[in-house]
Amino acid sequence: MSDSLTAETVRIAGHGGDEVEAYLARPEGGERRGGVVVIHHMPGYDRGSKEIVRRFAELGYDAICPNLYFREAPGAAPDDAAAVGRANGGVPDPRLIGDVEGTAAYLRALPTSNGKVGVIGYCSGGRQSVLAACNLDLDAAVDCYGAFVTGIVPEGFPLRITNLVDQLPQLRAPLLGLFGAEDQYPTQAQVAELEQILTANGKDFEFHSYEGAGHAFFSTDRPSYNVAAANDGWEQISTFYAKHLGA
Repeated sequence: MSDSLTAETVRIAGHGGDEVEAYLARPEGGERRGGVVVIHHMPGYDRGSKEIVRRFAELGYDAICPNLYFREAPGAAPDDAAAVGRANGGVPDPRLIGDVEGTAAYLRALPTSNGKVGVIGYCSGGRQSVLAACNLDLDAAVDCYGAFVTGIVPEGFPLRITNLVDQLPQLRAPLLGLFGAEDQYPTQAQVAELEQILTANGKDFEFHSYEGAGHAFFSTDRPSYNVAAANDGWEQISTFYAKHLGA
């Protein structure tokens, strides 16, 4: 497989038909392949998120990351857009579902699409990845340390969200979960609760928790970066998507 790729900023139709900015990366060549929707973390549509999109293109997928804060702060720097997003209580769940639905439709409409689309999210995006997989027809979902999939949202939390306990029984896609054993959001108890609910409902999932790793262990530009956990996590993602997306 060639490691040549193209990357560009595009516009997609998101929730309610809204125009949303997105970052698209595609491998060279016209072979059929799966697609990946990357949901960025709370810090926003930043350089690290775009690097992840390009990495999925290197792995052989058409990959795209929608800018979830585009409506509130079009053209703003990632930190500024994220601050606006937090001030507004975060991205409303219905809008997130609509944006992922539109992004998945964009991928499936590409001439190289094999019809299969997976979703992956980091931090707040991990919860949103599970949310999307509970409400949309996707082929695979990855949750990277998503907070409040289970557990109780504390008073004063900056995002207006609830947990997804009532939605988990309708999970529509196989789920891979990657967690830090030292993380506080989610804690290992919350991960265990998620595992129990999915098991009780007969869902297809696999979880990996990494000793010595905390939150955001994939973030290469933050002190939380954990080389061993991130490297193994990428191996798990690669294997999982190869199985379910056909690349």
